[in-house]
Amino acid sequence: MFKTRLISGILLVAAALLTIITGGAVLWTVLLCISVIGAEELYRAMDVHKNGFGLLETAACLGILLYYGAAALDFGRYGMMAVILALILILFVYVFTYPKYDARQIAAAFLGIVYVAVMLSYIYLTRNLENGHFIVWLIFLCSWGCDTCAYCVGMLIGKHKMAPVLSPKKSVEGAVGGVIGAALLGVAYAAATKGPMAEYAVICAAGALISMVGDLAASAVKRNQGIKDYGKLIPGHGGILDRFDSVIITAPVIYYMAVLLLRH
Repeated sequence: MFKTRLISGILLVAAALLTIITGGAVLWTVLLCISVIGAEELYRAMDVHKNGFGLLETAACLGILLYYGAAALDFGRYGMMAVILALILILFVYVFTYPKYDARQIAAAFLGIVYVAVMLSYIYLTRNLENGHFIVWLIFLCSWGCDTCAYCVGMLIGKHKMAPVLSPKKSVEGAVGGVIGAALLGVAYAAATKGPMAEYAVICAAGALISMVGDLAASAVKRNQGIKDYGKLIPGHGGILDRFDSVIITAPVIYYMAVLLLRH
């Protein structure tokens, strides 16, 4: 199991490196595909898919495509418009197929668009910022770096449970270690890329703190729905949402903090 997880992890990092370094249409296409797959994982978990792929999921996928098209054209001008149109599409399905879908399924369908597609698109938007080819890596550095540091510190000195019911293995000491570790990684990354050390440290620390919320939120959904993993796409890691649960919520935070602190 460890060997499978290690190999798939290495391949995942290599694919991320290649895709993000390339940027542009390649990154846009990959994120669109990941968003659709991730949304489908959420729909299976939250019973949107319980009667098979239907009109509601079709409308949601069209909404995701519509949003990504808007993000590529002009996010500031068309992004929110696309999200609203996606909601209208879903409501059309709700109304004209009633009572096929209930309100919880409709809410889950819209959640898939916002929580998965919109949030993940901020990787693309961050990559497109000035110096975005450097800044975008802060998303992964703080989320995955925090996860690793928190695990190590928690294993060594963790005593106080952070969320005993939701995630018994996570500790307050581990969380603090994760945030500090992410900040130090930000400083090291700034030194390596000649970036602003204080700003990168603050961005990574804040991103790390938020990433833990993303991780726990994804766990909460799984516990509510009684599932272990969202999918089996990535051997040893689960599905897209299992691997990108912290990245999803971190990406927009890094984008806006970069805009505010780095004056783009």
